[in-house]
Amino acid sequence: MIKWNKQFEYPKSIRSLINNERHYDIGETKLPSVTTILQATQTEEKKAILENWKNRVGADNAENIKNVAANRGSIMHRILEGYLLGQKHADLSDMGQNAGVMAQTIIDEGLKGSMEEVWGTEITLYYPGLYAGACDLAGIYNGKASILDFKQSNTRKKREWITDYFLQLAAYATAHNNVYGTNIQSGVVLMCTKDNVFQKFEATGSEFQKYMWDWLRRVDQYYNELGKNKANEAK
Repeated sequence: MIKWNKQFEYPKSIRSLINNERHYDIGETKLPSVTTILQATQTEEKKAILENWKNRVGADNAENIKNVAANRGSIMHRILEGYLLGQKHADLSDMGQNAGVMAQTIIDEGLKGSMEEVWGTEITLYYPGLYAGACDLAGIYNGKASILDFKQSNTRKKREWITDYFLQLAAYATAHNNVYGTNIQSGVVLMCTKDNVFQKFEATGSEFQKYMWDWLRRVDQYYNELGKNKANEAK
């Protein structure tokens, strides 16, 4: 059984949309989400790759693939959260059963024997005045203070394809360290494909530190571009 250590008081928040971008209400402040900042600061190369994929499969098909993956991922996350909380969640639909098998694979191959202590699951983390987001899991993983993210995928991934996942983990770690005085220097992605292939990706130490600095540069880019857009609108 996984040990819980509720040593941190994580805030409750409400998600809202501002100009179709996700924000979190933290107290009286509305902060852009981590994913909003990542999407707004995508490289032209990544934008082109996504656009080429949409053109190749067709716009309607691309939207359907995205929606199916999102729904399956939501069910998988709900089952994993239930496991961590000692609760059982089941979905008897075909998609739900597929997501259940994927979640169990992540539990068996990624969590059992490695997740030593849970600080919180599905928690809101924020960096005051800059950004906020929902973190899948924080705690001690294989002896290291870590941020973990659960991912589902249609196909296996190569490490060089998931830079944004590591930046997402770095964003949550930076926020956690700033608000709670921790020293999280490890990020772990636990992933399962719809065909039930498990993958684990981990960044620690100097590699993770680089992602943290790269993330802060993306935040700076986001606010610089936001300032320029507001200046142009005021003209």
